[in-house]
Amino acid sequence: MDEIWLPRFVAQVWLEAIGHRRFASSLGDVILVPVPGSAPVPAAPWVGERLAWCLKEVGLAAEVWPVLRRRSAVRKSAFAPAGERPSVLEHYTSFGIEHAFIDRASTCGRGFVRERGAPLRLTLVDDVITRGRTLLAAAGRLHAAFPHAQIRAFALLRTLAPGEKLCRLLDPCEGEVRWVFGDARRVP
Repeated sequence: MDEIWLPRFVAQVWLEAIGHRRFASSLGDVILVPVPGSAPVPAAPWVGERLAWCLKEVGLAAEVWPVLRRRSAVRKSAFAPAGERPSVLEHYTSFGIEHAFIDRASTCGRGFVRERGAPLRLTLVDDVITRGRTLLAAAGRLHAAFPHAQIRAFALLRTLAPGEKLCRLLDPCEGEVRWVFGDARRVP
């Protein structure tokens, strides 16, 4: 991704979020958890991580925790035919948790303060959502590590559903990803 394009686009998200009070449950006083790409990357920040840091820099999050890691590669969805994209289970088994963050959850990180008894608020951050398989698997892995946390997701871009028309270039929406008949389903 272009080094200049991403921060500008995130600034547009910020304007949309602040100006229209969108994404209130997913952004704000939350900890962003970047969703890793399809292959393990040892040290370089991936797109979701860069996006999360940009969101934090414009004030849309309290912290960024790169707690999710790919332990093994999965097929890259962008280049796979629809019927050959990784399943929720493939994504789930490929994810691991950096255990250092589990200890941080008890103190809520550096300077991040939440009300006593309030659940930890985690928001997964990904660049694109299609069906939601990756986000559903990532949410499942986070839930296993942080069972009392509220987990939401934010994707910078979404694919259009069959029959859905593009009316505006910037068209933010809120929706859901659910487990339906053995697969992820996203609405809208």
